[in-house]
Amino acid sequence: MPVSVLIIRNNLPYLLKLALDAGKAILEVYETAFSVELKDDHSPLTLADKRSNEILCSGLANIGGFPILSEEMKQIPYEERKSWRSFWLVDPLDGTKEFIKRNGEFTVNIALIDKNEPVFGLIYVPVTGMLYYATKGQGSYSISLSGNHTLPNSYYEIIAHSKKLPIEHGRMGEFTIIASRSHPSPQTEAYINNEKTKHEVVNIISAGSSLKFCLVAEGKADAYPRFAPTMEWDTGAGHILVAETGKKLVRYDTMEILTYNKPNLLNPDFLVY
Repeated sequence: MPVSVLIIRNNLPYLLKLALDAGKAILEVYETAFSVELKDDHSPLTLADKRSNEILCSGLANIGGFPILSEEMKQIPYEERKSWRSFWLVDPLDGTKEFIKRNGEFTVNIALIDKNEPVFGLIYVPVTGMLYYATKGQGSYSISLSGNHTLPNSYYEIIAHSKKLPIEHGRMGEFTIIASRSHPSPQTEAYINNEKTKHEVVNIISAGSSLKFCLVAEGKADAYPRFAPTMEWDTGAGHILVAETGKKLVRYDTMEILTYNKPNLLNPDFLVY
């Protein structure tokens, strides 16, 4: 078993608590009249992004000694990070636009990248208390952290309280495509129309943030096409989550598996199927 996977197993309770703490900090801001800033790339930023980032980065610094690449940190030049074998890849608040709309469809994303591929991913949905996680070779799971549930304090206790993904949803004969709520595109429509020629019944659902990966991993959706900009921290956690259920995340142009720690952190168009 790779050292990175052993580190995850030994620290999974801590990682769940870290995500839970970040989610609490996000919800504290969510329930106020928060303000919105614009970053240099014109994407929105809130106090919730900043507080979650502080919690996650300070906590992850205690695990494995790996460097951290986060959306809300000063970006590290490729010349420095190209020598990284393993690193934490973090999106403290994925779906800031959904957060601003107050529709609940935002997540906390943590991934561990090893040799340019994700070997661990965690996606936490603060509004519902649902947490999804996957480790390479160990499968994908979901666990509810809502209400007064006591947080499991060991790896085996966490597994015992989790549901293995995917979950059977009785969609025999149906093909369900999940698309971005905030980033529709003509290419997505073309993909949907093409799939309609292959399947008798094609359902379309929409969701924000990394929830799309979670729904594919759960088995509620069969494919997720993305023809709008994403960064590596948007996909790292979701990538391993769907991969451990037998799905693939590939570049749409070459159909090759998406890789990480690229010179340019911008992802190409991709397809989960």
